[in-house]
Amino acid sequence: MASRSACSTAVRSVTRTARPTTNPTASLGLQAPSRAYHGARKQSQTHQAWAKPSTAVLAAAATVALIYTSTSANTHAEASKDDALPLPVVEKTKKKKGVSKEQNRDLISSQHLQVKRSWENPGVYAWGSNTGKVAAPDSNEAYIKTPRRIPWFDDVLLRDIKLDRLFGAAVLENGDLVQWGKAYSEETTEPTVTLKGKNLQQIAISRDRIIALSNSGTVYSIPTSKTEQDNGAKLSESSWIPGWSSTSNISYRILNPQGLGSKEKVSKLSGGLEHVLLLTNKGRLFSAASGSEDFPSRGQLGIPGLTWTTRPPGAFDQCHEISTLKGFEIEKIASGDHHSLALDKEGRVFSFGDNSSGQLGFEYSLEAPYVDMPSLLPVSRMYQGTNQTPKVTSVAAGGLNSFFTIDATRVLGHNEDPSEVRTLGRITADTWSCGQGIKGALGNGRWTHIQGLPTKIPSLSGLFEYDEKANSVVPIRLASISAGSSHASAVMSNITFLDTNEKSSADTTNWGADVVWWGGNEFFQLGTGKRNNVATPLYIRPLDAAAEIQAGRKEMHRFHVTPRHTVQVKDGRKVSMEQRIECGRNVTAVYSGV
Repeated sequence: MASRSACSTAVRSVTRTARPTTNPTASLGLQAPSRAYHGARKQSQTHQAWAKPSTAVLAAAATVALIYTSTSANTHAEASKDDALPLPVVEKTKKKKGVSKEQNRDLISSQHLQVKRSWENPGVYAWGSNTGKVAAPDSNEAYIKTPRRIPWFDDVLLRDIKLDRLFGAAVLENGDLVQWGKAYSEETTEPTVTLKGKNLQQIAISRDRIIALSNSGTVYSIPTSKTEQDNGAKLSESSWIPGWSSTSNISYRILNPQGLGSKEKVSKLSGGLEHVLLLTNKGRLFSAASGSEDFPSRGQLGIPGLTWTTRPPGAFDQCHEISTLKGFEIEKIASGDHHSLALDKEGRVFSFGDNSSGQLGFEYSLEAPYVDMPSLLPVSRMYQGTNQTPKVTSVAAGGLNSFFTIDATRVLGHNEDPSEVRTLGRITADTWSCGQGIKGALGNGRWTHIQGLPTKIPSLSGLFEYDEKANSVVPIRLASISAGSSHASAVMSNITFLDTNEKSSADTTNWGADVVWWGGNEFFQLGTGKRNNVATPLYIRPLDAAAEIQAGRKEMHRFHVTPRHTVQVKDGRKVSMEQRIECGRNVTAVYSGV
C-alpha cells in the first residue's frame, strides 16, 4: 500500500454565486489534494502533472477520473498548440536518514500524524463563540478562532456532546452527564458531572433543557441551570437493594411515551429549541415539548391543531405519538430550531414544522408559514428527466436548514437500448439542502434568503473514487452531516486506511476521512481563523498545528477525521473509538467518541 500524503475529495469551487469565491484549499493556504475525486458531470480538459512513474489515471465511461499526485498544488498545465504533454514534476523525497519508520511516516504524511495523535491524545477540541465559556471554559476571550483543546476532557472518551452558545453538555464513556457554561453556572467554570448512574447514550438540547436517553430507553428532561437542578423537585429513585429507595441528586423529569409494545423502547433522540423527537426501535415516532418556557407552536410536534391551549390534560411535556406516520417504519430523524424531519426505511422523507425559510423542502407560503402535519417530500421531482431513481439515505437539520443525502440509480429512459447505456445501474450519491442561505448555510455557493425547493450541493454530489479492493469505481457518500444553527460540516465516507503497523514499510501510512465546513462564521465557528461566511464547503487546518510543526512539516495540510478503529488507550484498555464532529449554536467541537 503506497503512502498518500493528503487523501482528499475534490471539493469543487462553485462559480454560480452572487459573490466571488475562491478555491477553498488555496484560500487557507492548505496543501492541495494528492488524491482527487472528480464529479460525474465534469471532465478535466487539462493535463495533470504526474509525481511518480507508477501513478495511473483511470477513466470510467469517459466521465470519471481518479488521479493520484503528490504535488503541493493542483497544478493544471495548459496544452500547447501541438498538444504536447508537460514535463513530469517530481517531488523530492521527504524521508530522513537515521530516523525510525514511524518518524518518517509522520514527516511524509500529515494524515498519518493526525490519526496517530487522535489515538494517543483523545479529547475535545472546540471553537467559536465563548461568551458563555463553552468553547474555552478557562478563558475570558469572546471568541475562540481556531480549534483549541478543552483541558478537562484530555484523555476522556465521550458517547455524545451537544453545544449551545451559553452551555455545553456531554455524556462520558461511563454514561454520566457532564455540564458546563454560564447557563449552567456563573460560578463554576469547569465541566461538572451532574446526572450520574443512568447509563446515558445520547442527548439533545433545547433552549434551556437537556433531553437524555439511557441505554434502557428511559428519557430524562434535565434543566440546564444548576440552580434549578439543586432547588427543583427531586424524584424518588429505586435502589438495587430490595425495599430501599433514595432521592435523586438533581431535579429532572421523565418523558414517558405511552403504549409501547413488548420490547419496544426509545432508541434515538433529536431536538430543537422547544421540541424533541423520540424514535422507538420499532419505527414509531413521538414528539414532546422540551423547554421550560415556550410551548412548541410552529407545528414541529407533528400533531395537527396542537397548541398550548388545545393540549390534552396532563404534563405540558407529555409525549404524543405522531399518528399520521403509523404504517411507515421511521429509521432516521432530524430537528432544526422549529422543524422536524423523518426518514423511513423505504427512503421517504416527511417534514413538518416551521417553513418560514423553506426548510421543509416546500415553497414558502405567507398564508401557511408552518405545516403541523408530516408531509411527504416529493423527491422524485428533483430527478425528473434525468433517468435516475432517487432514494433518500439520510437527513440532517439545524437552525433554519435541512439536508438530504440521496442515492440516485441510473435506469433506462424511454426508448433507450440497454446495450448502449454503459452506466445502467450506476449509483450517484448527491447531497441537497433547503432553508435559509443568506449566510451560506445551503453550501451551494449561493447567498439565498429563502430556498424552498431543495438545491443540490455541487461539491458534495456526483463524486467517485477508485476502490483498490473492489477493483472498481465507487460513489463517495457522506458518512455524516452535523448542522448547527447557521453552519454545517460533512464527513466524507471516502476510502480510509488504518492498518499500518511495525511490519509495514516506511511508505505505508494511515489516512482518515475528509471533512468540510460551510455556512455562517460570525463567531469563528468554522475554525478557519477568519470571520467571513462561506457558501461553498471548504477544509480547515489540522487540529494539532503544533504537532505538524514538530514533525518538521513546513507546508500546511488539512484536517482529516479518524474513523472508528480499535486502539489501546493510555490505561491499557482496547477501545473502539472514532472522531466525531458536532456543530452547535455558534460553537463547534471535534471529540473522541465511543
